[in-house]
Amino acid sequence: MSNLQMDKKGYRIRKRLYEITEVGYHLDNISRGYDVINVLTILLNLAASILYTYEDVRSQYGEILLAVETVTAVFFAVDYMLRVISVRFKYEDKNMTEGMALRRYVFSFMGIVDLLSWLPYFLPIFFPAGTVAFRMIRVVRILRLFRVNAYHDSLSIITEVLYEKRQQLVSSVFIILMLMIGSSLCMYSLEHEAQPEVFSNAFSGIWWATSTLLTVGYGDIYPITTLGKVFGIFISFLGVGMVAIPTGIISAGFVSQYTTIKNRTDYGYKMNMDFIRIHIEEGEDWCNKRLADLSLPSGMIMAVIKRGDDILIPRGDVVLIDDDIVVLGAIPYESDEHDHIELQEIVLKKQHPWAGLPIQKLDISRQSVIVLVKRRNKALIPNGNMVLEAGDRVFLYTKLHLSDAHVIEV
Repeated sequence: MSNLQMDKKGYRIRKRLYEITEVGYHLDNISRGYDVINVLTILLNLAASILYTYEDVRSQYGEILLAVETVTAVFFAVDYMLRVISVRFKYEDKNMTEGMALRRYVFSFMGIVDLLSWLPYFLPIFFPAGTVAFRMIRVVRILRLFRVNAYHDSLSIITEVLYEKRQQLVSSVFIILMLMIGSSLCMYSLEHEAQPEVFSNAFSGIWWATSTLLTVGYGDIYPITTLGKVFGIFISFLGVGMVAIPTGIISAGFVSQYTTIKNRTDYGYKMNMDFIRIHIEEGEDWCNKRLADLSLPSGMIMAVIKRGDDILIPRGDVVLIDDDIVVLGAIPYESDEHDHIELQEIVLKKQHPWAGLPIQKLDISRQSVIVLVKRRNKALIPNGNMVLEAGDRVFLYTKLHLSDAHVIEV
């Protein structure tokens, strides 16, 4: 086997590994099966870790729980290695080199979680002195549950809302923290002389401010002076409003997100879309341009890009290159019964009077307009100077009552 064949085989294997480890679609049974195993492994690992804390369960089933924990940790390690091997395909649409893609994944949030979900389990083998610290780090594995998020759209809404509203949430949390510190300083000034043991310094009132602002208080620290009680009442009322700010932001985000999803769903059921394929060739206007720089008409979307054997998601930073296949979707023309317009297709034969004439000299009704000319599997946008040839397939909108046939041969 030649080096080129080996490289192609390795490329296909790594690409398939990426398809399996990432969230699979319903037609890929192997990938979907791996998704199920991944979720079950996460749940088993967490269940074993929780049950091991019960003394009775640990005394009877301790060895089984440790075995489950070992097997799941090995699975997490293998999963991490597979993701590292196939990482180049994760960021393929961003035109990253393999080294850049590897760094991007390793230092990403989920990359760190994937690493810490198994590495602390094996570190005590090499560093026995740090067993306690490594066991604490292993708690990070619970964050691996975020991977379950990727399998359910309803769960993904939570992370999408938090991400979209992150600036507002950070601002509200900052305001609450400033209010807590200010309340602590004020209460110290009012209560220190009356309760020097309770409010001993400027930050001793932080616990009181936290329990008062975020809950109804625990009763272990409370003001006894008149001014302190009045200030405490004011802070209690103010705390209700402060806590309501992030709650309102998240609630509004959920409503907005669900409304968007509902509108998309309704739009998908009520509006059909027609799709066409466009072959990008060297020298065309779209070649070597980013999708973000293309100006598509309203009502038209770029559905997918086929590059060789790969299917690319049409993000704004994707650059179209020679030999790409672009699939465009458009909302079909709709009209009422009194203004019925149909798209007709006419195949020109040699004896047809249109053959050999420019479009601007054609004797056609003013109620008809040529929208597309297909010539030898190429789609051409018509203009007045275009000369029609025998064998062309001419598509036109017309109000004339023509035959219901899809193809009219003249």
